[in-house]
Amino acid sequence: MNAHNNTGAARPVISATGLFTPEDSISNAELVESFNAFVDRHNAAHADAIAAGEVEPLVHSSVEFIEKASGIKARHVINKTPLIDPDIMEPRHEPRGNDDMSMMAEIGVAAARDALARAGRDAADVDAVLCAASNMQRPYPAMAIEIQQALGIDGFAFDMNVACSSATFGIQTAADYIRSGNAKSVLVVSPEITSGHLNWRDRDSHFIFGDVATAVLVEDVSIAPAEHWDILGTRLKTVFSNNIRNNFGFLNRAEPETIGTPDKLFVQEGRKVFKEVVPMVAQMIVDEADRLSLDPAALRRLWLHQANAGMNRLIAQRVLGHEASEDESPTVLDTYGNTSSAGSIIAFHLNNSDLVAGDTGLICSFGAGYSAGTVFVRKVA
Repeated sequence: MNAHNNTGAARPVISATGLFTPEDSISNAELVESFNAFVDRHNAAHADAIAAGEVEPLVHSSVEFIEKASGIKARHVINKTPLIDPDIMEPRHEPRGNDDMSMMAEIGVAAARDALARAGRDAADVDAVLCAASNMQRPYPAMAIEIQQALGIDGFAFDMNVACSSATFGIQTAADYIRSGNAKSVLVVSPEITSGHLNWRDRDSHFIFGDVATAVLVEDVSIAPAEHWDILGTRLKTVFSNNIRNNFGFLNRAEPETIGTPDKLFVQEGRKVFKEVVPMVAQMIVDEADRLSLDPAALRRLWLHQANAGMNRLIAQRVLGHEASEDESPTVLDTYGNTSSAGSIIAFHLNNSDLVAGDTGLICSFGAGYSAGTVFVRKVA
């Protein structure tokens, strides 16, 4: 666990954020139609085994089930067609050569350029790039270095993965570089192609994730634009749990019979996650607010991780002392789905322009690990 306050001459702030949203979107109705067609085909193909009690029949999904379970109504994806084709139901992307920009770098660069433009900053002024995301397209060379090269940044870059908390962990890491004097301007880029780790044939999870990319420009206050966000304090926490897991990795090739098994994709024990994460995160927020001499009930806005509407409702209620309104705890989950580490950043990016100087809010992540991160911010100008 780490905690930091702004001390000394160098003081980190959030200068701007950026967002890339894929054009393709899948509604719950489209998803359910595809999934149910797959279920019907599977049950028909295994009719004799099902009748003999040797195979459990698959069960239809429904729009009502998805929305009640998650609050999600749609999700953006990089390539929609194969995902909702009952004969495929997994990602299909045209392979790219080593000299072509990779997919993660491409969408990460788009989000980064948006953040730079909003801050009025030239890429040449940036010192470092952190690619903070739940899944990397390859082990090496680092995705961050490819993004760095594409933007024309003369500095350093590296990848980091803390699952759904990658962006907040990246923000604290960037802020630490500012405080230490090792950088004045750092881009935290989170390209999340979560459609790639999702089991589109699993009724309990096929609706959860969507694709997106975000960027956060963390800079020393001395070079930040007049309108920015002071970083009042950050806190990170990790507790090991198997309740959210993905066993895919380069060592899987040593066990060829296991390569196609479901645990090589996203798996979770949803009820256990809900029961364990909600109190942990709510208490973490309250404790950190107290350490920073902030009244949690007076926070103007909570930009929470967008994983499950019920979790967000309960966490916000425990922090604020009452059920949060959409204004106090905005939702992007309904149209973006769970976008892993990018979720709280999307919520912040799309829902901060109406706040005024002096308003205080919280960017908060929580997810696999378990991992959780808080970034308390205050609007300036």
